[in-house]
Amino acid sequence: MEKPSDFLLCFLPMDIVCISDTHNKHEDLHIPDGDILIHAGDITDAGTKRELEAFFSWFKNLPHKHKICIAGNHDFYLESASKEELKSLIPNSIHYLCDKEIEIMGLTFWGAPHTPIQNRWAFGKDTSTLEMHWNKIPHNIDVLITHTPPYDIMDESYEQNALGCSILKKRVKKVKPKFHVFGHMHNNYGIVKFEDTTFVNATSFNDSYSLINNPIVLTL
Repeated sequence: MEKPSDFLLCFLPMDIVCISDTHNKHEDLHIPDGDILIHAGDITDAGTKRELEAFFSWFKNLPHKHKICIAGNHDFYLESASKEELKSLIPNSIHYLCDKEIEIMGLTFWGAPHTPIQNRWAFGKDTSTLEMHWNKIPHNIDVLITHTPPYDIMDESYEQNALGCSILKKRVKKVKPKFHVFGHMHNNYGIVKFEDTTFVNATSFNDSYSLINNPIVLTL
């Protein structure tokens, strides 16, 4: 039997707008209209509370009915803040996901910020901790949002090394989300489909830190 979200996908057209890695340059983007707006992390550059306050002030005033965001490896304050501080910082109209799911318009979204450990970046995790986090991703989701890409899928560095997460890739193969939205790797912007999942690297910056990539719109 089809679950309700499958039924609704057939009859309720919607646009999901995807951005990532804006690094404080969010106001320079032209954000197209849509029903749901997703930011896949690296909201800030230095990860300060002040940077986040500026972003959320902008993000909440965009016309999209539903807004979702996760953190990235630059967003240090989001890693260290208490639940009370996050509640004070993030407007009620924004869904901030950290190992959490939400259902919107018949679709189930899951968001998580973790990346393979890299020096002292925010939300960096070792192998065993990553496995613990990725195992939380449920099987009933339609859209997975992570900051890191899965290994060997739109994750190539400028040195042509694959820097995505191999543990995440295994979990995605099991969960089979319809869409997997991420960023992090700045020179891998675009969309590709493998098997059951459409992968979206929505990074706004390229590897030279030029804001050249347009938001990606998924029309369902």
